[in-house]
Amino acid sequence: MSLIKQLWLIVVVLLLLAVGGSLFIGVTASRAYIEQEVLIKNADTASALALTMSQMPKDPVTLELLVSAQFDTGHYRRVELRSPEGEIIEQRIGADAIRDVPAWFVDLVHIEVPPGHAVVQDGWRQFGTLVLESQNSFAYRSLWQSTLNLVGWFGLAAVISLLLAWWIVRQIRRPLGAVVEQAQHIGERRFTTVPAPRTRELREVVEAMNHLSGAVHNMLSEESQQLDRLRQQLQHDPVTGVLEREAFISQLQIHLDSQDARASGALALVRLAHLAGINERLGRTETDALLHEVAHGLEQFAMAYGGGIVGRLNGSDFVMLIPGKIDLEQLRHDLDRRLAAMRKHGRTPVGLPGALIDYAQGDQRGMLLASLDGTLSAAEARSDEGLMIAEGPQRRSLFTSHDEWRRALQVAMAKGVYLAHYPVLDTTGELLHFECPSRLRLASEWQPAGVFMPWISRLGLDSQLDLAVIDEAIRDITQRGRPLGINLSAASIQDVHFVMELQSRLKARPDVADLLWLELPEAMAIHDLTSFRSLCHALQPLGCRIGLEHVGASFTRIADLQDLGLAYLKLDRTLVRGIDRVAEQQTILRGMATLCHSLGILAIGEGVEHREEARVLFELGLDGATGPGIRQHKKPAD
Repeated sequence: MSLIKQLWLIVVVLLLLAVGGSLFIGVTASRAYIEQEVLIKNADTASALALTMSQMPKDPVTLELLVSAQFDTGHYRRVELRSPEGEIIEQRIGADAIRDVPAWFVDLVHIEVPPGHAVVQDGWRQFGTLVLESQNSFAYRSLWQSTLNLVGWFGLAAVISLLLAWWIVRQIRRPLGAVVEQAQHIGERRFTTVPAPRTRELREVVEAMNHLSGAVHNMLSEESQQLDRLRQQLQHDPVTGVLEREAFISQLQIHLDSQDARASGALALVRLAHLAGINERLGRTETDALLHEVAHGLEQFAMAYGGGIVGRLNGSDFVMLIPGKIDLEQLRHDLDRRLAAMRKHGRTPVGLPGALIDYAQGDQRGMLLASLDGTLSAAEARSDEGLMIAEGPQRRSLFTSHDEWRRALQVAMAKGVYLAHYPVLDTTGELLHFECPSRLRLASEWQPAGVFMPWISRLGLDSQLDLAVIDEAIRDITQRGRPLGINLSAASIQDVHFVMELQSRLKARPDVADLLWLELPEAMAIHDLTSFRSLCHALQPLGCRIGLEHVGASFTRIADLQDLGLAYLKLDRTLVRGIDRVAEQQTILRGMATLCHSLGILAIGEGVEHREEARVLFELGLDGATGPGIRQHKKPAD
């Protein structure tokens, strides 16, 4: 039995004891008082009437008049005059009916009062014995009325007491519920804190729990920061803080191979001209500071333009990647203004020539970088402030205008999407779920997401596509009963209507919700925490699992999300690639896996290319793996 139920039971039992005891004592005391008063009345009246009869003539008429007069003046049950031999000389008997009082109450209290006796004298001899017994109905009626008054008062007092007890229990239950919920969260490795209540004992418990939660959270934050510092040392240029060449090239390849909006975008190559001469004039320290300023300015521009990334290819060349459907002319104009501001505010006048090119899924990174380098050389030959657009690869566009794209996408979504299935396996080779990137039938062919996702985002059709994908996933799970992983876009979860529609669909199909894995990009959860938190609170009670994909750069902030109950993280391909050869990378992933397990989160590696990488990942403690090198040995029956 719960503590609250025990408290309520104690309150009710105490009230019943108080009310029952008070009623018993009150009724008993009143009955005893009434019996005593009636007894005195019987005795006094009998003595007074006997004295009167003793002084009056003893003829039958007089005696009858005296007895009748006394009987008629009060509530008497019996007035009787008997001779010394026991014969009745005169007698009056009243009705024994008791009105207005329940029979059960009469039987319960049952007033017993002895009749009054007095001797009637005739001179010096005894004429007779007078017996007088009062009627009890008025006593029952008075006792019944007083009992009703007592019950009414005690009932009102009980209601007030129960209301007061309910308020007190509620004040106790609220912090108790918060402590219980906090304990459950800690059991789920979600280290939340709750406000301290005013009750001293509960406040001490809550403060102790909060201290424990805060200490564990701080410990996990420190561990994640150490891992981030190690990752920075491994992947970032020590002078400028941006990605070093190999890490950036890996990111570029991931974007070119991706199945979402990252599959197209723009690349920019910016050169700090005459670096050798600047180094001679300023010295190494000042030159390094200048390089850091240039890199920082490009990073700010990339983040403001859509969450881009910046890398350093060599001593003087910086490359910037901005995903999404982008107008190159507008980008050139905006970047030219930013570079002009950077030239003006530098420590010394510098030249920052640059080149731009767009990329799309399937492009060769070598050709893109070579085209950028050639265009940059041409821009540098013209002026240290030149910014030119490079000629990109020849691509076939499915449609030529925005209206054609919109009509084609809406028709394709109306006809239904196709979900590809890529397995995510655990350490024993068992299926965790299938990754299911979407396909749309455009221009009579099933096109991968990298082809149409930039246009989906540009035309604001993200929510419509995601709902179509969810509907197809529900149908697939209903038919085959297999767990599926579905990507949601950032624009969709910022749409309240979409979240409500998704919640409605999953509420209607709880069996499907248990097999649905929903994942979002790491950057979205970090940069729009409010929308992500709302999504988690709306969907997690329904049973679906929510996780993050492409986790890497912002892993240090994952500890801040532990209260949301994330089910899994998919660690970025840049951390997984070549894991069997790089010891430092293994240290990072081992620490990430340990930290994820401390938070009760599954750690899954993305982009695994061969079995050796998968073997090392599982040895490091990861729970799952996915990528081109992951194959399911036994295909489940459809």
